[in-house]
Amino acid sequence: MTDNRPEPRSDTEPPRVERGGLWGLFFGLAGLLLPPYGGVLSAFGLVQGLRARRAARRNRSDAPLALLSVAVGVAGIVVSIAMVAVSVVFHDQLMDYRDCSARAHTVSSQQVCDDAWNSGTALPPWVTTGA
Repeated sequence: MTDNRPEPRSDTEPPRVERGGLWGLFFGLAGLLLPPYGGVLSAFGLVQGLRARRAARRNRSDAPLALLSVAVGVAGIVVSIAMVAVSVVFHDQLMDYRDCSARAHTVSSQQVCDDAWNSGTALPPWVTTGA
């Protein structure tokens, strides 16, 4: 059996680039874009970014997207925790809004549902409407 370990890099050889940060960034962005799986994917992105930074430090190379991967992973985890907290705190209002929206067949009846959601949560209008 042969030993396939890479040879240590010499000082004249150009540094290798650690690509793990790119994968971590993909996972982190997917976590932000796919809310049901956001926490898990963002955690993968965070771990992958940390691993890429550690491997780059160990091999004396660069990991250009590792720090961004860590930041996006943390942001995805924070957003996922916030979404779970909103779902828990406003569970009754969410169920009422879901049922009302399922019965709404016109724009005006959907507007009634939206108004009930806004008044039921007691949040400022810029939070619930995004305006």
